[in-house]
Amino acid sequence: MSAVRAVPGSERELSEPEDPRPVRWSWPARVAFRFGVVYTAIFCVLIGQVVYVFAGFTHEFLPDTAPTWPLLAVEPVLKWVGQTVFGIDVQFHRDSGSGDQAIIWLMVFTALVVAVVAAVLWSVLDRRRLAYPRAGTWFLTILRWCVAGQMLFYGVAKAVPTQMPPPPFSALIQPYGELSPMAVLWLQVGSAPVYQILLGVAELVGGLLLLVPRTATLGAMLSVVSMAQVFVLNMTFDVPVKILSFHLLVFSLVLLVPQARRFADFFLLARRADPAVQPPLFTSRRAARTAGIVQAALGIWLIVGISTAGWSAWQEFGGGAPKPELYGLWEVTGFRIDGRPVPPLLTDPDRWQRLVIETEGAVSWQRMDGALVTVPAQVDGTARTLTIADPAGAPTANLTYTRPEPGTLRLDGELDGRPVTVDLRATDPGAFPLNGPRFHWVQDHPGR
Repeated sequence: MSAVRAVPGSERELSEPEDPRPVRWSWPARVAFRFGVVYTAIFCVLIGQVVYVFAGFTHEFLPDTAPTWPLLAVEPVLKWVGQTVFGIDVQFHRDSGSGDQAIIWLMVFTALVVAVVAAVLWSVLDRRRLAYPRAGTWFLTILRWCVAGQMLFYGVAKAVPTQMPPPPFSALIQPYGELSPMAVLWLQVGSAPVYQILLGVAELVGGLLLLVPRTATLGAMLSVVSMAQVFVLNMTFDVPVKILSFHLLVFSLVLLVPQARRFADFFLLARRADPAVQPPLFTSRRAARTAGIVQAALGIWLIVGISTAGWSAWQEFGGGAPKPELYGLWEVTGFRIDGRPVPPLLTDPDRWQRLVIETEGAVSWQRMDGALVTVPAQVDGTARTLTIADPAGAPTANLTYTRPEPGTLRLDGELDGRPVTVDLRATDPGAFPLNGPRFHWVQDHPGR
């Protein structure tokens, strides 16, 4: 039998079937819930990226280090854990984009220990409580938004292809065997921008579906599929985002736990399955309506902020970024030191084979043995000078450049204190097979 509860002087509450039996969770379910709440809260806060996406477009006014603030705040504690428990010294490497640093693994270990202790204490202090239906609803809702934010964040980075850019010039001239597994994956996806965009669209759709309670189950299913693929790729290509991708996969599965019985009925037992319904946060219509408005506003804020970040990334370092003055892959056709021509011998450590200029503030040259040397550099288009520095910042070359004719470049000046003249010819990136025709309906011989 159904009844409609009402409070005098207020709007009617939402209709709910009244069950004389109290809701009761099993003891393992209650302990698992307590552990999950504590662990998830610690992880999502300390991995600042999870919370950072909700800054919206205000991220433009925050420093680049903002996502790392929570981890930096607990760095002393994690150092103590490393020294005391494992006998190792660790630190957070601010110049690294790795999400699998030793200190982050220590954070996961510490969070697990804290969550276990908290769950035990919670279970003792709250041992009379039979279930957490309302708290469970709030937990799943917050978790759903955290997963949605990450799906949108990574989806935009692929849909507006900046996460895995097209193969740079330096990769085109580097032997395949010298590439790391991660570089192989990045170049593979970056070489097929349509594929990358489709991957991003899938993640975007999953994130958008998670924002709406009515479509949240479908969004969680799509997130499981997407994150499973990402996690497998991270594990097999040694991409240092294993910790986060694993957690996003687990979180997506947790969102589907309330639908487990429905899935079993539909997919395994050939029974009629009840509709997948997200329980409301509040029982009164007014509060539920307000919660819906707040969630809609938060969703718009999140979408606008992440879209702005994706567009900014495209303009700053993606395909929309401005090209350097001497942008190109340059083949060395002549190299003189102290006025004497230097023959292109593979054993010569000083002669250049190629010069690569792709981004502002750096250049790379390829030695005759194929090794790439990347150093800071500045191009002054007004003075027509190229200043090359060693990694410590001390100048190693002061060169002036001229363009004798289209597609050529000449550098004159000093390199490591010796007079040098370098003649170069632009190489067409489209001449590389990797940048050639990408698709053929008819292929009698694959790979040609």
